[in-house]
Formats: sequence, C-alpha cells, structure tokens
Amino acid sequence: METAESSVIERGVDSLCRVVLWLSTTVIFVILCVNTVLRYATGASFQWANEVPELLFPWLVMAGVVLASLHSAHIATTFLMDAVPAKVRRLVAIVSWLIVAGLYGTLAVATYRMLDIVHDEKSPILQLPGSITYACVMVGMTLLSMLALQSAWRAWSKPAVDAAPAEGQVPVAHW
Repeated sequence: METAESSVIERGVDSLCRVVLWLSTTVIFVILCVNTVLRYATGASFQWANEVPELLFPWLVMAGVVLASLHSAHIATTFLMDAVPAKVRRLVAIVSWLIVAGLYGTLAVATYRMLDIVHDEKSPILQLPGSITYACVMVGMTLLSMLALQSAWRAWSKPAVDAAPAEGQVPVAHW
C-alpha cells in the first residue's frame, strides 16, 4: 500500500506536468496556426511568433520526460534483475534509485547555478531572459530527483519478494 505522501507527490507531479503539456502544446499550436494563416492571407506574420514556441518547447519536452518517468514508460532492461534473488534486487533498487536521485539533484543544482549566467541572454524580439528555458531543466531535474527518492523509499519499505514480477509489470529497479 502506498503512503499518503507518495500518492500526493505523484498526483501533484502528474497534474503539474499535464498542465504544462496542455498549455505549451495549445499555445504553440495556436501561434503556429494563426501565424501561418496570417502569412498566407496577408503576406505578413507576427515577428515574435517564432520565439514563443522556442521558449515553450523545452517545457513541453521536460514535462513529457517527467510524466514518462512517473508512469515507468521509459525503456527498461530487467532480465538481469529478474535472475537474482529478491534481497539482491531490493538492495540494487535502493542503491540505484539513490544514485539516480543524487545525479538528478546534482543536475538541478548545477542548472540553478547557471541561471544567473544565462539570464543576461535575451531573446531578439521579446527580450525574454534565457533563464526561462534553463529553468525548465532545473524544475524537471528536481521533480525527477523527487520521484527517484520516492522509488528508493518504496524499495526500502516494501518487503523483498522472491517471485518474479508479473507479466507486463516493470520491477522497481530499472534504468
């Protein structure tokens, strides 16, 4: 049984990523459609119409990456883990998820430290800071680190089971 905190974390991350996906996709689609119609109807287009999709696309991608991680939709290689005893699987799961959380956390901190540097870079027309794009990496890495810590906690708190995972079910330790 999942703890209340983990399900709240998962629901919060899921909701946030879905909102970012829907908003960014909708805004990008509308801007591109309107700009295309304007170009063919009048021969002119919005000057800023290329910058906004360029700024939103990284947010769309990072939200998708986090959602895929949350739903275990990334490619997993599990045959080695399926061949070892449950206690070894559990230990490897805990250690690997802690390493993954640490690496994502390191990337989030490194990106945070770069925000001041890239903040001075401005987009040509709207003059928006480059830190907007880098912030999505920082937020995404932070969320991925939280999800990896949650997976480590699940591996720690659940008892080791000798049975192989059910067909179609991804085991906890996957990378």
